[in-house]
Amino acid sequence: MHISVIGTGYVGLVTGACFAEFGLNVTCMDTDDRRINRLEKGEVPFYEPGLTDLLNKGLRDNCLAFTTDIAKAVRQTLVIFIAVGTPTRSDGSADLSYVEEVGRGIARNMDGYKVIATKSTVPVGTGEKLREVIRSHQPESCRFDIVANPEFLREGSAIEDFLRPNRVVIGADSPEASAIMKDLYRPLYLLETPFVLTDIATAEMIKSASNAFLATKISFINEIANLCERVGADVQVVAKAMGLDHRIGPKFLHAGPGYGGSCFPKDMAALIQTAEQAGCEMRIPQAAATVNEQQRHLMIEKIREALGGLKGKTIALLGLSFKPNTNDLRDAPALTIAERLLAEGSQVRVYDPVALEEGTKVLPRVLPCSDTYDAAKGADALVLVTEWNEFRNLDLKRLKAALRQPVFIDLRNVYEPARVTEQGFRYISVGRPPRGPTTASD
Repeated sequence: MHISVIGTGYVGLVTGACFAEFGLNVTCMDTDDRRINRLEKGEVPFYEPGLTDLLNKGLRDNCLAFTTDIAKAVRQTLVIFIAVGTPTRSDGSADLSYVEEVGRGIARNMDGYKVIATKSTVPVGTGEKLREVIRSHQPESCRFDIVANPEFLREGSAIEDFLRPNRVVIGADSPEASAIMKDLYRPLYLLETPFVLTDIATAEMIKSASNAFLATKISFINEIANLCERVGADVQVVAKAMGLDHRIGPKFLHAGPGYGGSCFPKDMAALIQTAEQAGCEMRIPQAAATVNEQQRHLMIEKIREALGGLKGKTIALLGLSFKPNTNDLRDAPALTIAERLLAEGSQVRVYDPVALEEGTKVLPRVLPCSDTYDAAKGADALVLVTEWNEFRNLDLKRLKAALRQPVFIDLRNVYEPARVTEQGFRYISVGRPPRGPTTASD
């Protein structure tokens, strides 16, 4: 079977490369000439573990091709996946202009029956809007079906998530389209992957509701962490005990500076806006979004309090990407924190294993460093913001020697307090009492 994926961003490229791994013939289409040229050479324009190897395997096996010609992407394929951006508008709603533009391009080039599946995260009702866009722009009437097939890919582990998913959601109102979509995912039958077959609106809502719930779990544990700090409790132990209850589960119960990235903030805003348009108030998602915004500012207060002010201080920041194993800076907590530190007169030295080049473009006033210990040189505090693996077992003696003051602010609770304070650090984390000397010394 021949399929196409329109849009070669994060979702589109992972989708195309993984379907090629399933043995399908895949054409990935994008309007960006330079991006397509790079992809044809096997160069992935962003960081995702394993994707470059998978992409090049698809090219070698002649299962994966790239084009800027939408006519080619439409006419030679049976299934067309739409994986373009749906950025947030000023009112919080999802901007569907790219999806609609693709719909018009598909309509103008259809020459027979097509299954058109949305992979982009879209609000409920998008499938029906897309159907009308395509119908109204067809030069000649051609039969087609719309399918909602939301992705559940985590940046940093997207290949594994696609090839071994915990479920596949297919929303369609046509038995023919459902059968074709199930056939695409046939290799997953051997893994006994659960398939959720439903209508289009329900499939769209599954994606929105899933992301909103995960984001809410993060905001909830952060509020518990803030309370733990006030009453002397340890949020790490609280979260572990909560997670042992199978009704709750351990995932997304990690206190920190809040969620970021391309999905949760955008999807929460879109869900809230969709609900408003439907005359339904989303009080819990709204509260979770508010808590998340406040959490970043509480992290800045932690740093300020630890140093007795920010003006004139030098701060080493570890991690810029919103999570490990990606160079994605979209809505990353580290950017908010760094911008505020700079605005209040601090010098900020930064290191990130992958996102340093992109980060310094966004934050040209920070000083990029070659590694953790370079970042720590002469700094008044070390602030761990993104929990990359290489930050999990730092040489604390070497770190202390590099710092001007032995202040370690761990915003991801990576370290055991006793281990750090034994080396003479003032250790500050999230949802746990501060440990070590109250006055930092050389």
